[in-house]
Amino acid sequence: MNAANTKTVTNDIQPITQPDSKGKLWREIYKNRTLYLFISPFYILFIIFGLFPIFFSLYLSFHKWSGLGEMEFIGLKQFSYLLSDTIFWQSVGNTFAIWFLSTLPMLFGALVIAFLLNTPLLKFKGFYRTAFFVTNVTSIVAVTIIFKSIFGNNFGLLNYLLTTIGLEPVEWLNSSFLVKVVIASMIVWRWTGYNAIIYLAGLQSIPNDLYEAAKIDGANLVQMFFHITIPLLRPIILFTVVMTTIGSMQIFTEPQVLLGNTGGVGGAGNTITLYMYKQAFVDRQFGYAAVVSWALFVIIALFSFINWKVVQKTGSK
Repeated sequence: MNAANTKTVTNDIQPITQPDSKGKLWREIYKNRTLYLFISPFYILFIIFGLFPIFFSLYLSFHKWSGLGEMEFIGLKQFSYLLSDTIFWQSVGNTFAIWFLSTLPMLFGALVIAFLLNTPLLKFKGFYRTAFFVTNVTSIVAVTIIFKSIFGNNFGLLNYLLTTIGLEPVEWLNSSFLVKVVIASMIVWRWTGYNAIIYLAGLQSIPNDLYEAAKIDGANLVQMFFHITIPLLRPIILFTVVMTTIGSMQIFTEPQVLLGNTGGVGGAGNTITLYMYKQAFVDRQFGYAAVVSWALFVIIALFSFINWKVVQKTGSK
C-alpha cells in the first residue's frame, strides 16, 4: 500500500523547468531595439577604437613588424630584450623623476589654492576659479613653446634676467636634472588649477561647523588646514594621486615638442611614451613599441596600487 502511494506521488511530481533567460533577454532587446539603435554608435566606436587596439597591440607584441609587409612571429624575444634595454630603463627613470618633481608641489599647491578659494572672505571667487582652470584647457604645444622661450639656453627670457643681475646663464635644456625640472614645471603649471577645482568641490562638502568650532578653540588657518581639511579630503587626495600618477607616466607632448624625438642631450628628457613613439613611428619597430606599451601598462598598474596602499595606510593613522 505504501509502495503504491509512493509511486503515485512520484508520478505526480513534475520537473521544475528553468525560465529561458537567454530567450527572454533577446526578446527584451528586440522589444527595445530602437533604444539600442540610438546608443549603438558609442559601443561600435568603442569596439573599433578601444577594444580592438588593445587586443591587436597584445597580438603585435609577439611579432616583428615594420608597418608594411607580413608580420614575423618571434614569440617572447622582444619581451626578453626589453629587460636588458638600457634606453628603456633610462626612460623609466626619467619618467619617475619627472613624476616626483611635479606631483608633490602640484598637489600641495592645489590644496592650498582650493583652501584659499573656499574661504568666505574671498571676493570674485568665480573669476579666480576660471583663471586657475584656464591653464588646463590651454594648448599643450603652445605652452611648451612658451616655456621653451623662457628656458632657452641662449636666448631664453630667464637667462636674460640672470645676466641683467650679473649672473651666468644656465643651460637648462642641456642639464640632465634641469631639463626634468623644466618639464615638471610645465606639468605643474597646467594641472595645479585642475586639481584645485577638484579639491574645492571636496572642501565644499565639509561642514562649516567644524571650522567654526576650531576657530572657537583658537585654531588658526594652518592648523585647520592640516587637522581638518587634509584628513577629510583623504579619498579625494587618493583619487588625484592615482590620476596624476597615470597622467605622469604618459607624458609625451612636453618633452617631444621641447626636446624632439631623442629626448634631448643624453636622453635626459626621454620618457616612456616618447620612447614608445620613437620605436613605432621613427624606427618603425611596431612590435617592440607594443611591448613597451604593455610594460607601461604594468608600471602604471603597480605604481597606482602602491600609491593607493600608501595613502590608505597614512590616512588610517
